[in-house]
Amino acid sequence: MEVKSRHHLRSDEVDTITTALSENLGVELDADSFEKVEFDDSDWDVVLVDGDPLVLYLDREGPRPSDGGGEAAEKEPFLTVQGANQHPPEKHVVTVDAGAVSFVSDGADIMRPGITEADDDISEGDLVVINEESHGKFLAVGRAQTDGDDMVGDSGQVVKSLHHVGDDLFEFSV
Repeated sequence: MEVKSRHHLRSDEVDTITTALSENLGVELDADSFEKVEFDDSDWDVVLVDGDPLVLYLDREGPRPSDGGGEAAEKEPFLTVQGANQHPPEKHVVTVDAGAVSFVSDGADIMRPGITEADDDISEGDLVVINEESHGKFLAVGRAQTDGDDMVGDSGQVVKSLHHVGDDLFEFSV
């Protein structure tokens, strides 16, 4: 991933990030610098927090502008996998068993049989982090396809994977 530009965020942009992470994940980010990075060869919108790629912007769930040239989709800040491992979330966590780890790590969507636990406060469309039960490491970020109290079960996809260990963003270093 080739960096096209980097710039420091304004205080109101930093406030938006820290408020969203606090409210959605229970994570308090206290940092000296927040820099947005744009890439030549990727659609990722990443924020370096004290030099580490800890935050990314993802499209909000919901109605999209028509193909007739409407405004760009609104983005919401969320932790990267690296961010989740450095600042473990207290909310919006989906935990998978050891059998699911290799699939999730390869970018597969998360299926009900691999889930051992999911926060009840998750609603369909929410961004979530995927945690593995053995070591407590975070493996992926995804979009819930159902409510948290409906995630544990026998069959069906329940989380769409958006970012995972080993992808280009995970491998990115400044």
